[in-house]
Amino acid sequence: MTLGSTGQIAAPTRSTGSGPYPRLILRDAMIVDGTGAAPYGPADILIEDDRITGIWEPNGASSLTERPSSDGAEVMDLNGSYVLPGLIDSHAHIGKPEQAPNADYVYKLWLGHGVTTIRELGAFNGLDWTVSEARRAEANEIAAPRLHIYPALRAGTLDGPTPVTADEATAWVNEVADRGANGVKFFGTSPTVFGAAVEAAQARGLRTACHHDQRRAAQVNALTSARWGLNSIEHWYGIPEAMFRDRTLQHVPTDYNHNSEPQRFSQGAHLWLQTAERGSSAWQETLAELLELGTALSPTFNIYIGSRDAARVRTSEWHSDFTSPTLWEFFQPSADKHGSYMGDWTSEDEIAWRHAYVKWMSFVNDYKNLGGLVTAGSDSGFIYKVFGFGLIEELELLLEAGFHPLEVVRSATLSSAALLGIDDELGSVEPGKIADLLIVKDNPLSNFKVLYGHGHLRAEESGINRVGGVDFTLRSGIVYDARELREEVKSMVAEERAEQH
Repeated sequence: MTLGSTGQIAAPTRSTGSGPYPRLILRDAMIVDGTGAAPYGPADILIEDDRITGIWEPNGASSLTERPSSDGAEVMDLNGSYVLPGLIDSHAHIGKPEQAPNADYVYKLWLGHGVTTIRELGAFNGLDWTVSEARRAEANEIAAPRLHIYPALRAGTLDGPTPVTADEATAWVNEVADRGANGVKFFGTSPTVFGAAVEAAQARGLRTACHHDQRRAAQVNALTSARWGLNSIEHWYGIPEAMFRDRTLQHVPTDYNHNSEPQRFSQGAHLWLQTAERGSSAWQETLAELLELGTALSPTFNIYIGSRDAARVRTSEWHSDFTSPTLWEFFQPSADKHGSYMGDWTSEDEIAWRHAYVKWMSFVNDYKNLGGLVTAGSDSGFIYKVFGFGLIEELELLLEAGFHPLEVVRSATLSSAALLGIDDELGSVEPGKIADLLIVKDNPLSNFKVLYGHGHLRAEESGINRVGGVDFTLRSGIVYDARELREEVKSMVAEERAEQH
């Protein structure tokens, strides 16, 4: 058992999943390939070891000259089930001990929802521990998604305080690169440190992401960091400030205290209400420059959804079976826990956030329509959002923002792969790609709810039935029964509850 610097329990040696196989055939599939192309099928997907080596269609543009033979192959008869690329969560955290009983709980929720890759933003369980988990996952020693690690530029990630000079920032970046990081996550730091760290990251081939801390946004907004070469803007912070034309900073109440999370999250909505209107010159200029700079948006709509409807997130159906007591306790209102701010959330707070969402979603949809890269990220583990479930809700919210279902899938697959710099290997169902896939019986394009781990209620002739949930997840050609993984999680939750009584 390996503990992170926070005490998080590492995943046990893998005891589930079959394969990879010398030859695996997914027979009679409907394919949603992740590129934005229309679904097609029936088709056979040939997988050899961990790679898709061919796709055969009876009347289409097959990459194979003949239908793959069952001789000597493992065959999964899908009978029209849908095959999508494995989902890539562009904003994720493994969860510290106060959020998750162990890493295995988190990983199985992800795999149980078809999530095969995550961008771990922060490495809050310690960089060395997180890198160790990533290497074990890459070697298939544990049942887990592949992990791309972006440690946070802040005190505690390495020994010592947050860098305060350009030289210290460069040294910090070089050290995390040497220790196995894939990128760097920024919060709020001085322009000097931020700019130097982005430059150092680029020199080492590391990617960058930023949650623009509101305390620094008057100095470094989304356009400032994008001009330095930042790869992605997380959430939405920094975007409204980039469009200010009638002010230079957010107008907060004079008794505002940023360290009060209820105030911080309440006033967050007002950033969007104070910024430029859709279609204005400031709005269009900001979109155009972000597009020219090639900056990606990782909006994480789902993590803030409780701000516009607190009761909804507190009473989500999946809490009863899938939310561990540890995580549930973390969600309870408290001044000491990040994101647990809904102790006295008001009607006015929710109304402000509903208006903010309209503007925020419009900006993201406009950016997508211009050709900008938009990804799907969940940020689960906070504000009543559960690992795996949060990313499926993000798909629904991208749909609400104006994305076509095929654009939604692309955001969660090929676009997220492009952000991570792995789209040559992952993110689409195409020959030559690694076999990271999800299989689900029902058509998710018609209703993303069929991807939720607890299923979806459907009125049928036989009565009201719960249907859906991902059936199988393939990760590097290893076949995981997603239903079994979710049952394991339910057992973990039940056992933890029993231990508390």
